[in-house]
Amino acid sequence: MTESERIRAADAGTAAATGSGEGTAPSPTLAPGSSDGTTPSPTTATGDTGSPPAASPTAAPGRARPLGTGDGTRAVRAGLPEPVKHEPTLPGPVFAAHFHLPGDPTGPYTYGRDENPTWTLLERAIGQLEAPDDANGVVETLVFASGMAAISAVLFSQLRTGDAVVLPSDGYQALPLVREQLTAYGIEVRTAPTADDAQLDVLDGARLLWLETPSNPGLDVCDVRRLVDAAHARGALVAVDNTLATPLGQRPLDLGADFSVASGTKQLTGHGDLLLGYVTCRDAEPAAAVRRWRKIVGAIPGPMEAWLAHRSLATLQLRVDRQNANALAVAEALRGRADVTGLRYPGLPDDPSHKIAARQMRRFGCVVSFVLPSRARADRFLDALRLVDDATSFGGVRSTAERRGRWGGDAVPEGFIRFSAGAEDAEDLVADVLRALDETAV
Repeated sequence: MTESERIRAADAGTAAATGSGEGTAPSPTLAPGSSDGTTPSPTTATGDTGSPPAASPTAAPGRARPLGTGDGTRAVRAGLPEPVKHEPTLPGPVFAAHFHLPGDPTGPYTYGRDENPTWTLLERAIGQLEAPDDANGVVETLVFASGMAAISAVLFSQLRTGDAVVLPSDGYQALPLVREQLTAYGIEVRTAPTADDAQLDVLDGARLLWLETPSNPGLDVCDVRRLVDAAHARGALVAVDNTLATPLGQRPLDLGADFSVASGTKQLTGHGDLLLGYVTCRDAEPAAAVRRWRKIVGAIPGPMEAWLAHRSLATLQLRVDRQNANALAVAEALRGRADVTGLRYPGLPDDPSHKIAARQMRRFGCVVSFVLPSRARADRFLDALRLVDDATSFGGVRSTAERRGRWGGDAVPEGFIRFSAGAEDAEDLVADVLRALDETAV
């Protein structure tokens, strides 16, 4: 029996145990916010001709192996199937546009735009990292072709004409493009900064609150629990962009959020060799809407990308701890420089965000931001670096930095640097940064 057959069989067995013919997961325990002891299974519109929906295979993990309690153990073992003699620990990517489907279209694997066994394992793995205490399989994860595909899926699946959404005014630079499209669809968009929980001031009447914490690129942090409580009291959903933190740095669902959304392109996979996004949520109804959006838009990852992402998760804890330590070392080295202003890193005890970050984050991330006196000085500094690539994005094992203002769209000074610490030796990385600053001081 092949791996895809075993995964299908596990889901079919679950369906049989519950008396369902469509792979529905067993009824979980009471989910947060539900009014009774049942939570409806998430539905999936499968097939290419509008066939009946089937439950997500990620909602019914089948014989997925139990994990330990440490982050490293979880990262190494997340999403792995039960071991089978003579077969690999992590099965290879399944390349299939369609699957054998005699009779009625039941079960999870019918058509390649809807489900893929390689996605299933990756989605389980991410869910186990985002919500490790989810023993009842309530949490569902959906993977996408990019972080922006995941962001768009939440926004456009949950909002309708006449709704209001609150976005961070200092968030990822593509959000203004999203704002234009939301406005064109008749959705009211309100914005406020991340710092000081300013989004509370424009929350009344909103359908969805979007948080980005730490913010990119300014690294401000908001109090997720406080904002979630306020939003839920007003009947609003909450989504948190968890890209900068990763699941090892912050667990938005544990803080009460309805959605944890991230770009897996960055530190989650960490090698700068694939594009990926994901959405994790607890409630079946919003999850079904996100899944339907993915089907309609077709913003799906390739099997090879999904497999590479899952493979990369095994080193997540090793990479994160090394990169976060390097980021702190760089930030501490910059503190005494007269030519460096606006230094931000949530892990610094005197950072404006440190108090809140220490309360809700488990690790502070790999990104440091600071400002050099001018655009010209920033460009010279970047050119003088030897161990740090001048490149956009962040979270890779090789350190990168860029003058963020070159893109436009971010309200930052011309000399603003976003620095992403890689996995090099801290002494070498700090020496390279300080040497480049010294050489370009004149």
